[in-house]
Amino acid sequence: MQVTGSNEKISIQVSLGGYSFNGEWHRADSLFTTPEFQRRYGQVDVSLLTPKCTLVPQAFFSPEKARGLLEDVCRIRETDFVEYVEMPSLGAVLVYSLSIDESLSKVVSQTVLPTSGNPVKVLPEMYYLLRDASSFEEYNKIAASWADGWLHLVIFQGKSLMLANCFAAADFTTALYHLLLCMKRLQLNPEVSTVCWRTPIDTADEMTLYRYFKSVMQL
Repeated sequence: MQVTGSNEKISIQVSLGGYSFNGEWHRADSLFTTPEFQRRYGQVDVSLLTPKCTLVPQAFFSPEKARGLLEDVCRIRETDFVEYVEMPSLGAVLVYSLSIDESLSKVVSQTVLPTSGNPVKVLPEMYYLLRDASSFEEYNKIAASWADGWLHLVIFQGKSLMLANCFAAADFTTALYHLLLCMKRLQLNPEVSTVCWRTPIDTADEMTLYRYFKSVMQL
């Protein structure tokens, strides 16, 4: 296989059912035949849609407390491996576990390589939602992903982080309910807000979002 390099970026999201990039979901068995994966990129982002995550203020975090902090907010098993990544721009640490009974994310990270040739670190979807949303120009900064029965949601008001959480949502209607409820509780008007979606959404769901929000952006 011929591998070429470029300065382009590629972002790949992995769920229990497959993976997505360029706004489309793909089955896991297509990984090795995807032409875009046969070259290297200036930047490669690989995220796993895990609901096992929590954002902790830097002042309250220490590495030895990581497992306990995560156990306080979600159910994890004794065998789950707990990790963390610092987010200096937020003054916080994201604690998470990638142990959700899948192996595709590791395969993706070892297949789609940056120009250095070194596999990238898989990070939780919440990390990229926080990273991307904080750079939006809009005052109300809303970023969401939905897959595997979970809505991953981040909301900033100006530079202030108002919410970073995962909600159980078996269908898109339930995901939309949680999104609108959070907007209401934060007293934010969706009619003047843009919601940015990182996971692929079909046309019908996108049109439903347009009923409530000023604009819908696919990241």
